[in-house]
Amino acid sequence: MSLNPPLRDWRGRRAWLIGASSGIGRATAEALHARGAQVIVSARRSDLLEAFAAAHPGSVALPLDTADAAQVQAAAAQVLAGGAPDLVCYCAGYYRDMRATDFDLSVMRRHEQVNYDGALQVLGAVLPGMLAAARAGRPGHVSLVSSVAGFRGLPKSLAYGPTKAALIHLAEALYLDLHDLGLGVSVINPGFVATRLTAGNDFSMPALITPDAAAVAILRGWERGQFDIHFPKRFTRWLKLLRVLPYPWYFPAVRRFTGL
Repeated sequence: MSLNPPLRDWRGRRAWLIGASSGIGRATAEALHARGAQVIVSARRSDLLEAFAAAHPGSVALPLDTADAAQVQAAAAQVLAGGAPDLVCYCAGYYRDMRATDFDLSVMRRHEQVNYDGALQVLGAVLPGMLAAARAGRPGHVSLVSSVAGFRGLPKSLAYGPTKAALIHLAEALYLDLHDLGLGVSVINPGFVATRLTAGNDFSMPALITPDAAAVAILRGWERGQFDIHFPKRFTRWLKLLRVLPYPWYFPAVRRFTGL
């Protein structure tokens, strides 16, 4: 069922991706560029962004740290100067596995700063311009990259999971508030993707896919007007089933499947 205006033809559209120096963000930026979009890529690593722009003519490198409110405001002003973007996708992410027996408050707060607070900084800077454009008949789309780790509590996901759960909740509330204005909103919930963030995992990652495969699934979701874009389905459907289990069933099931 289509919950958003479908995004099919990217020719001439402008897309701002934050967290696009590597992994899912970079692969999605590459896929959008290949389909004719003008891509604006942001992240902290200016060297990687410049390399992307050099390899993808017409794209723009816009370095920023989402923890710095002034940088985010300045970057958003630069993006909005060319008109409200057709797509803003927040892909920035930080991940370290953690269990409560090794609780580290600084690591917990770093997850919150990058994964959730950064998204709020970007939304605060760009939403007024996108709302004005929507009221003028030029609605855009906001997409937040969350994770299946945000569905329910999981072992080793003490720091990461809650921030991703917050993004899912945020996307749901944004959809309810913005849909009637014509603005699209989607949340992206990948399973395991082979990126720099997951490279350090010391456990088996079922249904592991490449960033390029993730980008294909994301663009397919936007094309179909989906709100909840989750993949790979052979893995995420099982996690969605776990999501609805009552706690007396859920906790034993997770312990059995993870061995933790």
